[in-house]
Amino acid sequence: MDKQTTESESGGTLVEGVMATIRQRIAARSLTPGARLPSIRAFAKSMQVSKSTVVEAYERLAAEGAIRSRPGSGFYAAGSLAPLSLAEIGPRLDRAVDPLWISRQSLEAGDDMLKPGCGWLPASWMPQTGLRRALRTVARADDIALADYGTPLGLPPLRQLLARRMAGHGIEVSPEQIMLTESGTQAIDLLCRFLIEPGDTVLVDDPCYFNFHALLRAHRAKVVSVPYTPSGPDIELFAQALAEHRPRLYITNSAIHNPTGAILSPVTAHRLLKLADQSELTIVEDDIFADFEHAPAPRLAAFDGLNRVVHIGSFSKTLSASVRCGFIAAPRDWIEPLTDLKIATTFGGGRLAAELVLTLLKDGSYRKHMDLLRAKLARAMGETSARLKAIGVTPWIDQPAGLFLWCSLPDGVDAAEVARRALADNIVLAPGNAFSLSGTASRFLRFNVAQCADERVFRVLEAAMAR
Repeated sequence: MDKQTTESESGGTLVEGVMATIRQRIAARSLTPGARLPSIRAFAKSMQVSKSTVVEAYERLAAEGAIRSRPGSGFYAAGSLAPLSLAEIGPRLDRAVDPLWISRQSLEAGDDMLKPGCGWLPASWMPQTGLRRALRTVARADDIALADYGTPLGLPPLRQLLARRMAGHGIEVSPEQIMLTESGTQAIDLLCRFLIEPGDTVLVDDPCYFNFHALLRAHRAKVVSVPYTPSGPDIELFAQALAEHRPRLYITNSAIHNPTGAILSPVTAHRLLKLADQSELTIVEDDIFADFEHAPAPRLAAFDGLNRVVHIGSFSKTLSASVRCGFIAAPRDWIEPLTDLKIATTFGGGRLAAELVLTLLKDGSYRKHMDLLRAKLARAMGETSARLKAIGVTPWIDQPAGLFLWCSLPDGVDAAEVARRALADNIVLAPGNAFSLSGTASRFLRFNVAQCADERVFRVLEAAMAR
């Protein structure tokens, strides 16, 4: 009897590992009902375990009813198609660093819960007076604007205005190349439907916005991460990832990076685009934090001319999370098939939200709001940074623009454990490994400076680190 078989019989570790792999494939729908499982010999070789380990695992799964044995033929996935479970796709994570769990804690938090780990502004920081005025204006619109579907591309005057705004960042785009969406997240989801198939490889930054992980998991993509530096992705490791994994897509922030607050440098941008061109890589540039900038940063779409780069944005972070309005700026020959896909998945556009955003952009209230908001965030950034430093928490970048501080904890302190302790005291934190596919950010937390005004944040954090 070999070592692997003995270990499986005594502790079940190897057998459970094989079973977990099969369950994951069923959950991810790469094994659908009636699909034949790999042969015992082939699976033992791929898992680097003994054949007896695979036999035992298959027998246990058959006893559970997850698979069926057909004598002389092999083993087959059984039952009806299981509902898609995102939690079962990809590596199993501690719930304290599970992207979906952190988002749920923030979204479902009651009034007594503080949310320095969430990714949006407090409602009191939004332009409520302007929103109410715009709502009254939109309420006086004609019957079609109030009750009918919007066109698939979206409200033409808003697309024209967005084209002018993007020109201010050096992105030359016509209104006919812009499609409105319900949000930045929907824009990425639509592009993933359009550009990738299950099993395709997608590159992300490490760390990156944690919902990229969850969304790509929903599309059953293979996700590969590249370390991020204060000037952009590590170019040497990016080139290695391109050569090794042949990805179809790279999703990133370039203006203000989430979660680090870093800004892409022009040198890194040019080298990145050269690599993308050589590898026929498409880049999705998520620019939802554009209006938080104090000075314009380089845009990949501006350098590229919307050739390999798709540019997206939204107003959820700056205007209202309840007003769902985003956009995609894409190559001209993509617009027709993207329009078909949007009709198939969402039918018409959200016209009321688009009318509301257009009203606020045209009457000047949005510009005034953003001027005040940038100043308010700069003060909050300085105050939060100083308070964190005072308790031994160190920002990765000093005084970045935008909402976020990416910070390291003292040596030996685990961010996930700190987050668990803080949650018991009604504080929602965002541990680093929620953003890191490689799991190399266990000492980091992301702080939203707009959500750190309450002294309890720092008192609870200091106590949680000291336990």
